[in-house]
Amino acid sequence: MPQDKDRESNRFSARMGRYARVGTNVGGIAAKVAGAKLLGMDLDNGKNASELAAALGGLKGPLMKVAQLLSTIPDALPPEYTTELAKLQASAPPMGWAFVKRRMRAELGAGWEKRFESFEREPAAAASLGQVHRAAGHDGRVLACKLQYPDMASAVEADLKQLQMLFSLHRRMKPAIDTSEIAKEISARVREELDYGREAGHIGLYKQILEDAPHIRVPDVVPDLSTKRLLTMNWLHGRPLLDFKKHDQEDRNRLAKTMFHAWWHPFSHYGVIHGDPHLGNYTVFEEEGVPSGINLLDYGCIRIFPDAFVEGVVELYKGLLEEDNDRVVAAYERWGFQNLKKEVIEVLNIWARFIYGPLLTDRVRSIADGVSAAEYGRKEAFRVHSALKELGPVTVPQEFVFMDRAAIGLGGVFLHLRAELNFFQLFNEQIDGFEASTVRNRQETALEAAGLLEAGRAA
Repeated sequence: MPQDKDRESNRFSARMGRYARVGTNVGGIAAKVAGAKLLGMDLDNGKNASELAAALGGLKGPLMKVAQLLSTIPDALPPEYTTELAKLQASAPPMGWAFVKRRMRAELGAGWEKRFESFEREPAAAASLGQVHRAAGHDGRVLACKLQYPDMASAVEADLKQLQMLFSLHRRMKPAIDTSEIAKEISARVREELDYGREAGHIGLYKQILEDAPHIRVPDVVPDLSTKRLLTMNWLHGRPLLDFKKHDQEDRNRLAKTMFHAWWHPFSHYGVIHGDPHLGNYTVFEEEGVPSGINLLDYGCIRIFPDAFVEGVVELYKGLLEEDNDRVVAAYERWGFQNLKKEVIEVLNIWARFIYGPLLTDRVRSIADGVSAAEYGRKEAFRVHSALKELGPVTVPQEFVFMDRAAIGLGGVFLHLRAELNFFQLFNEQIDGFEASTVRNRQETALEAAGLLEAGRAA
Protein backbone atom coordinates (compact mmCIF):
# COMPACT_ATOMS: atom_id res chain seq x y z
CA MET A 1 0.00 0.00 0.00
CA PRO A 2 1.20 3.58 -0.61
CA GLN A 3 1.51 4.32 3.12
CA ASP A 4 3.93 1.44 3.80
CA LYS A 5 6.99 3.74 3.79
CA ASP A 6 5.25 5.60 6.61
CA ARG A 7 7.01 8.90 5.95
CA GLU A 8 4.81 10.57 8.53
CA SER A 9 5.74 8.30 11.42
CA ASN A 10 6.77 10.76 14.14
CA ARG A 11 8.76 13.07 11.81
CA PHE A 12 11.38 15.18 13.62
CA SER A 13 10.61 18.39 11.70
CA ALA A 14 6.86 18.13 12.32
CA ARG A 15 7.49 17.33 15.98
CA MET A 16 9.75 20.36 16.39
CA GLY A 17 7.15 22.64 14.81
CA ARG A 18 4.54 21.32 17.21
CA TYR A 19 6.87 21.79 20.20
CA ALA A 20 7.35 25.40 19.23
CA ARG A 21 3.63 26.11 19.06
CA VAL A 22 2.62 24.15 22.16
CA GLY A 23 5.71 24.60 24.32
CA THR A 24 5.67 28.37 24.24
CA ASN A 25 2.12 28.43 25.57
CA VAL A 26 2.40 25.72 28.21
CA GLY A 27 6.00 26.50 29.15
CA GLY A 28 5.26 30.13 29.91
CA ILE A 29 2.59 29.15 32.42
CA ALA A 30 4.82 26.46 33.96
CA ALA A 31 7.62 29.02 34.36
CA LYS A 32 5.22 31.37 36.14
CA VAL A 33 4.21 28.60 38.54
CA ALA A 34 7.84 27.64 39.20
CA GLY A 35 8.79 31.27 39.82
CA ALA A 36 5.96 31.81 42.25
CA LYS A 37 6.94 28.70 44.19
CA LEU A 38 10.60 29.78 44.31
CA LEU A 39 9.66 33.18 45.71
CA GLY A 40 7.13 31.76 48.16
CA MET A 41 4.23 33.56 46.47
CA ASP A 42 0.64 32.33 46.44
CA LEU A 43 -0.59 31.07 43.07
CA ASP A 44 -3.84 32.17 41.49
CA ASN A 45 -4.93 28.78 40.11
CA GLY A 46 -8.08 30.23 38.59
CA LYS A 47 -6.15 32.82 36.57
CA ASN A 48 -3.45 30.33 35.54
CA ALA A 49 -6.11 27.82 34.48
CA SER A 50 -7.85 30.42 32.30
CA GLU A 51 -4.52 31.31 30.67
CA LEU A 52 -3.75 27.64 30.04
CA ALA A 53 -7.18 27.01 28.50
CA ALA A 54 -6.76 30.08 26.30
CA ALA A 55 -3.30 28.90 25.22
CA LEU A 56 -4.60 25.45 24.31
CA GLY A 57 -7.91 26.60 22.89
CA GLY A 58 -6.46 27.90 19.65
CA LEU A 59 -4.27 24.85 19.14
CA LYS A 60 -6.63 21.87 18.69
CA GLY A 61 -5.29 18.41 17.97
CA PRO A 62 -4.11 15.63 20.31
CA LEU A 63 -3.35 17.84 23.31
CA MET A 64 -6.96 18.96 23.27
CA LYS A 65 -8.06 15.33 23.58
CA VAL A 66 -5.62 14.79 26.43
CA ALA A 67 -6.90 17.91 28.18
CA GLN A 68 -10.46 16.65 28.00
CA LEU A 69 -9.43 13.26 29.37
CA LEU A 70 -7.72 14.94 32.30
CA SER A 71 -10.77 17.04 33.05
CA THR A 72 -12.69 13.89 34.07
CA ILE A 73 -10.08 12.34 36.39
CA PRO A 74 -10.28 13.49 40.04
CA ASP A 75 -7.19 15.51 41.02
CA ALA A 76 -5.19 14.73 37.88
CA LEU A 77 -4.98 18.53 37.79
CA PRO A 78 -6.25 21.15 40.28
CA PRO A 79 -10.05 21.69 40.23
CA GLU A 80 -9.69 25.15 38.66
CA TYR A 81 -7.80 23.62 35.74
CA THR A 82 -10.27 20.79 35.14
CA THR A 83 -13.16 23.27 35.09
CA GLU A 84 -11.47 25.30 32.35
CA LEU A 85 -10.21 22.31 30.37
CA ALA A 86 -13.66 20.72 30.39
CA LYS A 87 -14.87 23.66 28.30
CA LEU A 88 -12.44 22.98 25.49
CA GLN A 89 -13.61 21.42 22.26
CA ALA A 90 -11.60 18.43 21.01
CA SER A 91 -12.13 19.25 17.35
CA ALA A 92 -9.51 20.49 14.93
CA PRO A 93 -10.10 22.73 11.90
CA PRO A 94 -11.07 20.49 8.96
CA MET A 95 -8.66 19.75 6.14
CA GLY A 96 -9.51 21.53 2.89
CA TRP A 97 -10.20 19.60 -0.31
CA ALA A 98 -6.63 19.93 -1.58
CA PHE A 99 -5.35 18.27 1.60
CA VAL A 100 -8.04 15.60 1.45
CA LYS A 101 -7.13 14.66 -2.14
CA ARG A 102 -3.45 14.33 -1.20
CA ARG A 103 -4.30 12.23 1.86
CA MET A 104 -6.62 9.92 -0.06
CA ARG A 105 -4.05 9.47 -2.84
CA ALA A 106 -1.40 8.62 -0.23
CA GLU A 107 -3.67 5.97 1.31
CA LEU A 108 -5.41 4.43 -1.73
CA GLY A 109 -3.16 5.46 -4.61
CA ALA A 110 -3.76 7.38 -7.83
CA GLY A 111 -7.28 7.17 -9.16
CA TRP A 112 -8.69 6.72 -5.65
CA GLU A 113 -11.88 8.61 -6.55
CA LYS A 114 -12.82 5.88 -9.07
CA ARG A 115 -13.10 3.44 -6.18
CA PHE A 116 -16.17 5.35 -4.94
CA GLU A 117 -19.45 6.14 -6.66
CA SER A 118 -19.26 9.53 -4.94
CA PHE A 119 -17.19 11.24 -2.24
CA GLU A 120 -18.35 14.41 -0.47
CA ARG A 121 -15.78 17.19 -0.39
CA GLU A 122 -16.93 18.72 2.90
CA PRO A 123 -16.38 16.62 6.04
CA ALA A 124 -19.48 15.35 7.83
CA ALA A 125 -17.67 15.42 11.18
CA ALA A 126 -14.31 16.51 12.61
CA ALA A 127 -12.45 15.26 15.66
CA SER A 128 -9.07 15.66 17.35
CA LEU A 129 -7.08 13.29 15.11
CA GLY A 130 -9.06 13.18 11.87
CA GLN A 131 -12.29 13.89 10.01
CA VAL A 132 -15.11 11.86 8.48
CA HIS A 133 -16.33 12.19 4.89
CA ARG A 134 -19.54 10.72 3.61
CA ALA A 135 -19.22 8.66 0.42
CA ALA A 136 -21.05 6.05 -1.62
CA GLY A 137 -19.71 2.72 -2.81
CA HIS A 138 -20.28 1.18 -6.21
CA ASP A 139 -22.49 -1.39 -4.48
CA GLY A 140 -24.87 1.39 -3.38
CA ARG A 141 -23.80 1.45 0.26
CA VAL A 142 -23.47 4.79 2.04
CA LEU A 143 -19.99 4.96 3.56
CA ALA A 144 -18.18 6.84 6.31
CA CYS A 145 -14.50 7.50 5.49
CA LYS A 146 -12.47 8.47 8.55
CA LEU A 147 -9.27 10.15 7.35
CA GLN A 148 -6.41 11.03 9.71
CA TYR A 149 -4.92 14.54 9.66
CA PRO A 150 -1.34 14.87 8.36
CA ASP A 151 1.58 14.40 10.78
CA MET A 152 -0.60 13.21 13.67
CA ALA A 153 2.08 10.77 14.89
CA SER A 154 4.47 13.69 15.29
CA ALA A 155 1.81 15.89 16.88
CA VAL A 156 0.88 13.18 19.37
CA GLU A 157 4.49 12.66 20.49
CA ALA A 158 5.08 16.40 20.82
CA ASP A 159 1.85 16.87 22.75
CA LEU A 160 2.56 13.97 25.09
CA LYS A 161 5.83 15.69 25.98
CA GLN A 162 3.81 18.75 26.91
CA LEU A 163 1.49 16.54 28.94
CA GLN A 164 4.52 15.65 31.03
CA MET A 165 5.07 19.38 31.55
CA LEU A 166 1.48 19.79 32.74
CA PHE A 167 1.93 16.96 35.20
CA SER A 168 5.24 18.44 36.32
CA LEU A 169 3.43 21.72 36.95
CA HIS A 170 0.84 19.83 38.98
CA ARG A 171 3.44 18.07 41.13
CA ARG A 172 4.68 21.48 42.32
CA MET A 173 1.24 22.09 43.80
CA LYS A 174 1.45 19.25 46.37
CA PRO A 175 -1.10 16.97 44.69
CA ALA A 176 -3.25 14.39 46.42
CA ILE A 177 -2.68 11.91 43.58
CA ASP A 178 0.60 10.75 42.03
CA THR A 179 0.00 11.16 38.29
CA SER A 180 2.79 8.91 36.99
CA GLU A 181 0.50 5.97 36.14
CA ILE A 182 -2.16 8.32 34.72
CA ALA A 183 0.41 9.73 32.29
CA LYS A 184 1.38 6.21 31.14
CA GLU A 185 -2.23 5.21 30.52
CA ILE A 186 -3.23 8.34 28.61
CA SER A 187 -0.08 8.16 26.47
CA ALA A 188 -0.70 4.51 25.58
CA ARG A 189 -4.35 5.06 24.63
CA VAL A 190 -3.74 8.21 22.56
CA ARG A 191 -0.96 6.46 20.62
CA GLU A 192 -3.30 3.55 19.94
CA GLU A 193 -5.84 5.92 18.40
CA LEU A 194 -3.39 6.70 15.61
CA ASP A 195 -3.63 3.14 14.26
CA TYR A 196 -6.84 2.81 12.27
CA GLY A 197 -5.96 -0.81 11.56
CA ARG A 198 -6.24 -1.46 15.28
CA GLU A 199 -9.52 0.45 15.37
CA ALA A 200 -10.85 -1.81 12.62
CA GLY A 201 -9.97 -4.74 14.89
CA HIS A 202 -11.87 -3.07 17.74
CA ILE A 203 -14.94 -2.81 15.50
CA GLY A 204 -14.68 -6.53 14.71
CA LEU A 205 -14.37 -7.24 18.44
CA TYR A 206 -17.52 -5.28 19.28
CA LYS A 207 -19.46 -6.93 16.46
CA GLN A 208 -18.76 -10.28 18.13
CA ILE A 209 -19.51 -9.06 21.65
CA LEU A 210 -22.81 -7.41 20.71
CA GLU A 211 -23.99 -9.81 17.99
CA ASP A 212 -27.01 -10.81 20.09
CA ALA A 213 -28.01 -7.20 20.83
CA PRO A 214 -30.11 -5.96 17.88
CA HIS A 215 -30.77 -2.68 19.68
CA ILE A 216 -27.04 -1.81 19.38
CA ARG A 217 -25.53 -1.32 15.93
CA VAL A 218 -21.82 -1.60 15.13
CA PRO A 219 -20.53 -0.58 11.67
CA ASP A 220 -19.01 -2.93 9.09
CA VAL A 221 -15.44 -2.16 8.01
CA VAL A 222 -14.68 -2.06 4.28
CA PRO A 223 -11.16 -3.60 4.28
CA ASP A 224 -10.18 -2.79 0.68
CA LEU A 225 -10.90 0.91 1.31
CA SER A 226 -9.10 1.05 4.67
CA THR A 227 -5.45 1.55 5.68
CA LYS A 228 -3.52 2.52 8.80
CA ARG A 229 -4.73 6.12 8.40
CA LEU A 230 -8.03 5.64 6.54
CA LEU A 231 -10.93 3.71 8.00
CA THR A 232 -13.94 3.13 5.75
CA MET A 233 -17.19 1.78 7.23
CA ASN A 234 -20.84 1.63 6.30
CA TRP A 235 -22.72 4.76 7.38
CA LEU A 236 -24.99 4.22 10.39
CA HIS A 237 -28.03 6.44 10.02
CA GLY A 238 -29.23 8.08 13.21
CA ARG A 239 -29.92 11.26 15.13
CA PRO A 240 -27.98 12.81 18.04
CA LEU A 241 -28.84 11.46 21.47
CA LEU A 242 -29.78 14.92 22.73
CA ASP A 243 -32.57 15.12 20.14
CA PHE A 244 -34.51 12.76 22.41
CA LYS A 245 -34.20 14.69 25.68
CA LYS A 246 -37.84 15.81 25.44
CA HIS A 247 -39.27 12.42 24.50
CA ASP A 248 -41.45 10.60 27.01
CA GLN A 249 -39.93 8.70 29.92
CA GLU A 250 -40.37 5.34 28.22
CA ASP A 251 -38.30 6.36 25.19
CA ARG A 252 -35.59 7.94 27.32
CA ASN A 253 -35.41 4.93 29.61
CA ARG A 254 -35.16 2.58 26.63
CA LEU A 255 -32.18 4.50 25.27
CA ALA A 256 -30.50 4.67 28.70
CA LYS A 257 -31.01 0.95 29.24
CA THR A 258 -29.44 0.29 25.84
CA MET A 259 -26.47 2.49 26.73
CA PHE A 260 -26.05 0.59 30.00
CA HIS A 261 -25.94 -2.71 28.10
CA ALA A 262 -23.59 -1.33 25.43
CA TRP A 263 -21.07 -0.38 28.10
CA TRP A 264 -21.43 -2.91 30.95
CA HIS A 265 -21.96 -6.08 28.90
CA PRO A 266 -18.59 -5.87 27.06
CA PHE A 267 -16.84 -5.11 30.35
CA SER A 268 -18.45 -7.73 32.59
CA HIS A 269 -18.33 -10.52 29.99
CA TYR A 270 -15.16 -9.71 27.98
CA GLY A 271 -13.13 -7.21 30.03
CA VAL A 272 -13.47 -4.52 27.34
CA ILE A 273 -14.75 -0.95 27.63
CA HIS A 274 -15.54 1.92 25.33
CA GLY A 275 -13.29 4.45 27.07
CA ASP A 276 -14.65 7.65 25.54
CA PRO A 277 -18.42 7.77 26.20
CA HIS A 278 -19.20 11.34 25.13
CA LEU A 279 -22.37 12.23 23.29
CA GLY A 280 -20.75 12.58 19.87
CA ASN A 281 -19.88 8.87 19.82
CA TYR A 282 -23.50 7.73 19.72
CA THR A 283 -26.53 8.31 17.56
CA VAL A 284 -30.05 6.92 17.87
CA PHE A 285 -31.73 4.87 15.15
CA GLU A 286 -35.50 4.81 14.82
CA GLU A 287 -37.98 2.23 13.58
CA GLU A 288 -41.42 3.42 12.50
CA GLY A 289 -40.73 6.78 14.13
CA VAL A 290 -39.84 5.28 17.52
CA PRO A 291 -36.28 5.52 18.97
CA SER A 292 -35.26 1.87 18.99
CA GLY A 293 -31.54 1.66 19.64
CA ILE A 294 -28.03 3.08 19.64
CA ASN A 295 -25.37 3.33 16.94
CA LEU A 296 -21.82 3.03 18.35
CA LEU A 297 -19.65 5.23 16.14
CA ASP A 298 -16.06 5.49 17.40
CA TYR A 299 -13.69 2.69 18.41
CA GLY A 300 -10.36 4.48 18.78
CA CYS A 301 -10.39 4.52 22.58
CA ILE A 302 -11.10 0.91 23.55
CA ARG A 303 -9.53 -0.45 26.75
CA ILE A 304 -8.86 -4.18 27.18
CA PHE A 305 -8.51 -5.23 30.84
CA PRO A 306 -6.99 -8.30 32.46
CA ASP A 307 -9.63 -10.51 34.08
CA ALA A 308 -8.18 -9.74 37.55
CA PHE A 309 -9.13 -6.09 37.13
CA VAL A 310 -12.69 -7.00 36.12
CA GLU A 311 -12.87 -9.29 39.13
CA GLY A 312 -11.78 -6.37 41.32
CA VAL A 313 -14.69 -4.27 40.02
CA VAL A 314 -17.17 -7.04 40.85
CA GLU A 315 -15.60 -7.75 44.24
CA LEU A 316 -15.58 -4.09 45.26
CA TYR A 317 -19.26 -3.88 44.38
CA LYS A 318 -20.09 -6.94 46.45
CA GLY A 319 -17.95 -5.70 49.32
CA LEU A 320 -19.78 -2.37 49.40
CA LEU A 321 -23.16 -4.07 49.01
CA GLU A 322 -22.49 -6.44 51.93
CA GLU A 323 -20.50 -3.88 53.95
CA ASP A 324 -17.60 -6.34 54.01
CA ASN A 325 -14.50 -4.19 54.54
CA ASP A 326 -12.02 -7.02 54.01
CA ARG A 327 -13.55 -7.73 50.62
CA VAL A 328 -13.38 -4.01 49.73
CA VAL A 329 -9.68 -3.80 50.66
CA ALA A 330 -8.89 -7.00 48.74
CA ALA A 331 -10.58 -5.49 45.66
CA TYR A 332 -8.45 -2.32 45.86
CA GLU A 333 -5.33 -4.46 46.17
CA ARG A 334 -6.41 -6.60 43.20
CA TRP A 335 -6.63 -3.35 41.21
CA GLY A 336 -3.05 -2.50 42.15
CA PHE A 337 -3.41 0.02 44.96
CA GLN A 338 -0.49 -0.45 47.38
CA ASN A 339 0.33 0.34 51.03
CA LEU A 340 -3.30 1.08 51.84
CA LYS A 341 -3.74 2.69 55.23
CA LYS A 342 -7.13 2.71 56.92
CA GLU A 343 -7.49 6.46 56.30
CA VAL A 344 -6.73 6.08 52.59
CA ILE A 345 -9.28 3.26 52.25
CA GLU A 346 -11.95 5.46 53.82
CA VAL A 347 -11.22 8.19 51.28
CA LEU A 348 -11.23 5.77 48.34
CA ASN A 349 -14.60 4.52 49.57
CA ILE A 350 -16.04 8.05 49.15
CA TRP A 351 -15.39 7.77 45.43
CA ALA A 352 -16.37 4.09 45.23
CA ARG A 353 -19.73 4.72 46.92
CA PHE A 354 -20.37 7.56 44.50
CA ILE A 355 -19.59 5.46 41.40
CA TYR A 356 -21.41 2.38 42.68
CA GLY A 357 -24.16 4.24 44.53
CA PRO A 358 -26.94 3.84 41.92
CA LEU A 359 -26.10 0.10 41.67
CA LEU A 360 -26.44 -0.56 45.41
CA THR A 361 -30.17 0.10 45.91
CA ASP A 362 -32.83 -2.18 44.46
CA ARG A 363 -35.26 0.48 43.23
CA VAL A 364 -36.05 2.66 40.24
CA ARG A 365 -34.11 5.92 40.50
CA SER A 366 -32.11 8.52 38.60
CA ILE A 367 -28.33 8.19 38.41
CA ALA A 368 -28.06 11.29 40.65
CA ASP A 369 -30.67 13.76 41.90
CA GLY A 370 -30.36 17.51 41.43
CA VAL A 371 -27.06 17.33 39.53
CA SER A 372 -26.34 18.53 35.98
CA ALA A 373 -24.42 16.34 33.55
CA ALA A 374 -21.57 18.88 33.56
CA GLU A 375 -21.25 18.77 37.35
CA TYR A 376 -21.63 15.00 37.75
CA GLY A 377 -18.84 13.74 40.02
CA ARG A 378 -17.28 17.16 40.67
CA LYS A 379 -18.42 17.48 44.29
CA GLU A 380 -17.27 13.96 45.16
CA ALA A 381 -13.96 14.49 43.38
CA PHE A 382 -13.39 17.63 45.44
CA ARG A 383 -14.12 15.73 48.67
CA VAL A 384 -11.65 13.02 47.69
CA HIS A 385 -9.05 15.64 46.73
CA SER A 386 -9.42 17.48 50.04
CA ALA A 387 -9.21 14.31 52.13
CA LEU A 388 -6.22 12.83 50.29
CA LYS A 389 -4.39 16.15 50.55
CA GLU A 390 -3.88 15.43 54.24
CA LEU A 391 -2.63 11.88 53.65
CA GLY A 392 0.00 12.38 50.97
CA PRO A 393 -0.04 11.41 47.27
CA VAL A 394 -1.76 8.15 46.33
CA THR A 395 -0.67 6.35 43.16
CA VAL A 396 -3.69 5.46 41.02
CA PRO A 397 -3.19 2.18 39.09
CA GLN A 398 -2.88 2.63 35.33
CA GLU A 399 -5.98 0.55 34.46
CA PHE A 400 -8.19 2.63 36.73
CA VAL A 401 -7.92 5.79 34.62
CA PHE A 402 -10.26 4.97 31.74
CA MET A 403 -12.61 2.89 33.87
CA ASP A 404 -13.16 5.95 36.02
CA ARG A 405 -13.50 8.33 33.09
CA ALA A 406 -15.96 6.06 31.29
CA ALA A 407 -18.15 5.66 34.38
CA ILE A 408 -18.42 9.44 34.72
CA GLY A 409 -19.17 9.86 31.01
CA LEU A 410 -21.86 7.20 31.10
CA GLY A 411 -23.45 8.81 34.16
CA GLY A 412 -23.53 12.10 32.27
CA VAL A 413 -25.46 10.42 29.42
CA PHE A 414 -28.05 9.10 31.90
CA LEU A 415 -28.43 12.60 33.35
CA HIS A 416 -28.93 14.14 29.90
CA LEU A 417 -31.69 11.59 29.26
CA ARG A 418 -33.18 12.05 32.76
CA ALA A 419 -33.38 8.26 32.91
CA GLU A 420 -35.26 6.49 35.74
CA LEU A 421 -34.10 2.87 35.94
CA ASN A 422 -33.40 0.09 38.40
CA PHE A 423 -29.62 0.23 37.99
CA PHE A 424 -29.20 -2.42 40.72
CA GLN A 425 -31.18 -4.91 38.67
CA LEU A 426 -29.46 -4.04 35.40
CA PHE A 427 -25.98 -4.42 36.93
CA ASN A 428 -26.73 -7.67 38.72
CA GLU A 429 -28.04 -9.15 35.47
CA GLN A 430 -24.63 -8.41 33.93
CA ILE A 431 -22.56 -9.97 36.73
CA ASP A 432 -24.82 -12.95 37.39
CA GLY A 433 -22.63 -16.06 37.58
CA PHE A 434 -19.44 -14.01 37.11
CA GLU A 435 -16.23 -16.06 36.92
CA ALA A 436 -12.89 -14.42 36.14
CA SER A 437 -11.65 -17.52 34.30
CA THR A 438 -14.72 -17.44 32.04
CA VAL A 439 -14.08 -13.79 31.20
CA ARG A 440 -10.44 -14.61 30.43
CA ASN A 441 -11.32 -17.46 28.07
CA ARG A 442 -14.13 -15.53 26.40
CA GLN A 443 -11.86 -12.49 25.93
CA GLU A 444 -9.01 -14.51 24.43
CA THR A 445 -11.32 -16.20 21.92
CA ALA A 446 -12.88 -12.88 20.84
CA LEU A 447 -9.51 -11.09 20.58
CA GLU A 448 -8.06 -13.87 18.46
CA ALA A 449 -11.02 -13.72 16.08
CA ALA A 450 -10.61 -9.92 15.81
CA GLY A 451 -6.85 -10.13 15.22
CA LEU A 452 -6.13 -8.40 18.54
CA LEU A 453 -4.73 -11.22 20.65
CA GLU A 454 -1.35 -9.53 21.14
CA ALA A 455 -3.11 -6.35 22.29
CA GLY A 456 -4.97 -8.37 24.90
CA ARG A 457 -1.78 -10.01 26.16
CA ALA A 458 -0.20 -6.57 26.55
CA ALA A 459 -3.13 -5.30 28.65
